[in-house]
Amino acid sequence: MSFSTLGLSPSILKAVAKKGYETPSPIQQKAIPLILAQKDVLASAQTGTGKTAGFTLPLLHLLSKEIPQRKRPIRSLILTPTRELAAQIYDNIKAYSEFTELRSAVIFGGVNANPQIRTLENGIDVLVACPGRLLDLHSQGHLSLNKIEILVLDEADRMLDMGFLRDIKKVLSLMPTKRQNLLFSATFSKEIKQLANGILHQPVAVEAAPENTTAEKVNQKMYRVDKSSKTEMLIQMISEGNWQQVLIFSRTKHGANRLAEKLGKKNITAAAIHGNKTQNARTKALTGFKKGTIRILVATDIAARGLDIPLLPYVVNYELPNIAEDYVHRIGRTGRAGASGIAISLVGQEELAYVKSIEKLLQQQFPFETREGFEPTMDFIPEQAAKKKNPSKNNQRRKKSYRGSRNR
Repeated sequence: MSFSTLGLSPSILKAVAKKGYETPSPIQQKAIPLILAQKDVLASAQTGTGKTAGFTLPLLHLLSKEIPQRKRPIRSLILTPTRELAAQIYDNIKAYSEFTELRSAVIFGGVNANPQIRTLENGIDVLVACPGRLLDLHSQGHLSLNKIEILVLDEADRMLDMGFLRDIKKVLSLMPTKRQNLLFSATFSKEIKQLANGILHQPVAVEAAPENTTAEKVNQKMYRVDKSSKTEMLIQMISEGNWQQVLIFSRTKHGANRLAEKLGKKNITAAAIHGNKTQNARTKALTGFKKGTIRILVATDIAARGLDIPLLPYVVNYELPNIAEDYVHRIGRTGRAGASGIAISLVGQEELAYVKSIEKLLQQQFPFETREGFEPTMDFIPEQAAKKKNPSKNNQRRKKSYRGSRNR
């Protein structure tokens, strides 16, 4: 199948060809015809499979069918949870709409709002936005959503995780009820299905990969290691393997800063990216990482969805996430678009419960590996760890067993 068979306009196909796309991905094959037919769509696809093109290409096709008005109202809104994801989608839209007359803009917090306001005043067709800045500018009278024809919620599950439900409901109240709705998510949680029921009208569900699957070409490894030895082990891996581009996940902002500093002291160029960093600092770090001037990017989960780094070879969980689904999103930064990648997790004794949750979610087991010189000093057998945490519960079990044997 080629893009030309999906029903897209010549101007969109010209842009697709310029980008070098030849064969649509499974999510694109399923979603694009439905969106062109103006159906409401609830779509789930493994990260890195082309979701963005799956909704932006048909969206631009539909909008370009009408001649733009002299004073352009915002006709399509794409809501995203993070600044990085918003910027990425905007860049794609600019490329895909190059041979159309459509105008687009992106707005998010952390930067001066005045340039964004000036762009909106000139009139645009497609707006990519994070909820906070969108509502701020709306309350100040700088934009109107009363002409929205197509709404897209991208990474909707992440927006719910980040507490944006109230903002989403507020945004919905500002738009016409008659519109096309597209909800894209990496997972179909119960909360997502509830949100979809309140937004979508007779939606068609699309799933390009089983829920919560991980890329087939990602080699996942879990190393058991004492918490105090994680940094030393990581530095040794990077140095001996001569790793040149590694995305490392830390659970906290302070932890990300500390790790980046420690790597820097070992002459390994590193930068941290998280919510406390200014947008300029985040953009600078990400640009340096993509160009190769920065070898290591240490991130919190803010980077788990919105980073598009082609052919990223390594992802490291310095600390495992306490939400199993976030593990899927993290390692999904590698092994994208059919490429291979390696995902390494450094697991401390206190993180064994997280491993169990991940194994349950993915329905597979991960045998622990060890590295010479870093064998853990603690017992890593989960059952024994559980006994140590709940001695009273296990004592009760032993007493019950004893009573049972006496009765027999």
